[in-house]
Amino acid sequence: MEKKSFDRDLEAAQQGIDTFLRDARAAGHIDEQADAQARRNVVPWLGEWLHDESIRKLSPQLQDGLRDAIRQQRWEDLVNAFRQPARFGTGGIRAMMAFDKHSIEELYRTGIGARILKGPNTINDIVLLATSSGVARYGRDQRPPLEKVVIGYDSRVRGHDFAEIVAQLFLHHGYTVYFFDEPCPYPEMTFAIPYLKADIGILISASHNDYRYNGYKLSCANGSQFDPEQRDEMYEQYIAKAQTRDIALTPFREAPPEKLIFLGGDGPAEGVDYFGREDRIVNAHRAHCEHVKSFVLTPDLAQQQQNAADPLHIAFCAFHGAGAGAVPRLLREVGFTDVRVITHGGLNDLNGLFPSFCSDPGRERQPDPGDPRAARTAVEAFKAQGDLGDFGEIDILIGTDPDADRCGVVVKVPEDERHLFGGEDWTLLSADSMWALLLWYRLERQIERYGEVRDADKKFVVLSHTTSDSIVKLAQKYGLGVIKTWVGFAALAAAVRDVWAGKEMPELVDGRPSPRAQLCHPLICEHHDMPDGARSINVGAMEQSNGFSILGGPPPDERSLGAGGHVRDKDGTLAALLIAEVAAWAKEHGTSVYELIDRHIHLDPDVGLFVNLYEPDPQDGEYPGIQGDRKKGRILRRALGYFQLALAGDMTIAGEPVTGAVIYRTGKYDALYEPTYDFRFPDEGIRFYLGDRMNHVTVRPSGTGNSLRFHVQLHEPQPGPGLPELIAKKKQLGDKGLAIMDDLRRLLKAPREADAGNGGS
Repeated sequence: MEKKSFDRDLEAAQQGIDTFLRDARAAGHIDEQADAQARRNVVPWLGEWLHDESIRKLSPQLQDGLRDAIRQQRWEDLVNAFRQPARFGTGGIRAMMAFDKHSIEELYRTGIGARILKGPNTINDIVLLATSSGVARYGRDQRPPLEKVVIGYDSRVRGHDFAEIVAQLFLHHGYTVYFFDEPCPYPEMTFAIPYLKADIGILISASHNDYRYNGYKLSCANGSQFDPEQRDEMYEQYIAKAQTRDIALTPFREAPPEKLIFLGGDGPAEGVDYFGREDRIVNAHRAHCEHVKSFVLTPDLAQQQQNAADPLHIAFCAFHGAGAGAVPRLLREVGFTDVRVITHGGLNDLNGLFPSFCSDPGRERQPDPGDPRAARTAVEAFKAQGDLGDFGEIDILIGTDPDADRCGVVVKVPEDERHLFGGEDWTLLSADSMWALLLWYRLERQIERYGEVRDADKKFVVLSHTTSDSIVKLAQKYGLGVIKTWVGFAALAAAVRDVWAGKEMPELVDGRPSPRAQLCHPLICEHHDMPDGARSINVGAMEQSNGFSILGGPPPDERSLGAGGHVRDKDGTLAALLIAEVAAWAKEHGTSVYELIDRHIHLDPDVGLFVNLYEPDPQDGEYPGIQGDRKKGRILRRALGYFQLALAGDMTIAGEPVTGAVIYRTGKYDALYEPTYDFRFPDEGIRFYLGDRMNHVTVRPSGTGNSLRFHVQLHEPQPGPGLPELIAKKKQLGDKGLAIMDDLRRLLKAPREADAGNGGS
């Protein structure tokens, strides 16, 4: 009887979905490829999920949630939930848990088995279990078999519960599971893998994305993301073939004592059930903290702060994330005596609904510490809190995102530059400026101590191609090598690994091994002063999207961190500590972070003034659903058309002649965006040059989501000779950059949203 009822629901879904797709195609909202994919997948997969007895046992209310959606005629949501599997990339998977706030709140209230619409293209209990089943089987089939897995979660809705069922699945497959007892920073998880000599790490997190999203971050034995070859085998041979009937779980209380080990602090956390294992908690917080502290260059920092008449005053905002405990603990541990935690509006609460960022329905903002709007939220919360003192006393305000792998810093602006920021006495420091300053500081401290940058001929930095060239010029000034990679820490870490392995640097022209090559190098965009085999010590890995780490020298083995290095993915907790150290040094020397950047970066004739602007499109999230494919593709096709105009010398942007253009395409997403005779997905973007190679505009698409990134870089080699001239040049280049960004949007017909900020200066 129930099968007949399901069949009637499926028949109704078939009719409704056919009508939706036909009308959307006729209106031009979806293209032929998306239409064909949806017709091929949606109804068959919906039928499978409706009739699967294993799904009924694993998630008893899931099929009722599907029937609710059918009877409510939510055809577009059903299409978006079933048109494709959640995309699996180098870092794992990331997708929405649900498409509306009501469903997320239902998940929050009733748990991971909530009666809401779920499908293969949403993050839910079935998708995470099927993915984990594939990963677990892949690991057991290796020789020797993988045996240990570290599992954590951040503050997202029901993150603990998702992580627990993933852990239960690995327990069933015979793994030893190290399970974080509370929400943890992603970098602490990636550190724990080599620290514990584990084989795999999994964090349930969607990083800085809004409250609707969740994900499955996957790391290998050294804490980096899996290599593409391993990832492809894992997905194609295991995850894609996973069957729900093969999923089985071992509850925590039934796990053998030696197979389930909790990670946490120096004792049991309040309210956590350890199932009688309270005496076996591994103090991962202490191990990570001690390791991070080793990168501080001021040995007497604690004494210095204690003796200072006016120590550094730090505000910290966790943005509802896992940095809430980790960052203040770390700052205080090294000796910062005044760390004021922002709690107003629940910003220090581990609340995955991110209430400070979703007050405007339909415009779900991201808790991203690199977003100027998030910075304003933190500043206003500080001022409203009442018990934190005067905001004017604060030297820096540090923020981290929900999994604490990104760091953002608000600094005070000198009075004579406040007109550049609408009269505000503070600004969010761009990641480009932060990393340039951090590199300068660490190199100068070496010179102060040793009279030179020690082993400069062995050292190099690695940065993504959308990160400021100020870092390139600064590194070259100090005799360091430089590697530019494609976007993402996976590429940064892989490039460093190849240097450690002694691989030859490829000869490249615009990222290609030859001018006529169809595809760019899979990892590297360009490199400078990197003679083969001469350099081996990484002193900075950095990207424009607020990510930083130090990878060090060649590791003792492939399962370890680099010698003298840190995790092979970004760490917002490390960045927070190192920037605080710079701020303390600046204050001790009667200056500030902002003034150091002016004096030692912008006014340095070997570097010059760089103005880097960044805007995402849309400002938050993605172009919605299946119709978003069409919008992203339409904008990219326009950009490719302007590329042809640029080659013909017939293009300007905001009155600036475009003197050249290049398409960066590695082919890594060709399985998702199958090349056609007139369109090849430019996965790393299209760059338009405005004069020389230091001045350019880049349109870069996301490969795994329906969104775009716009980048502008402008350079003035000689902005001085003094501060007044620099300030005038900042104003001039800033205004020019905004005009270029506006005109780029006009050309591509991607108007800026009303409250969009920019990542300049």
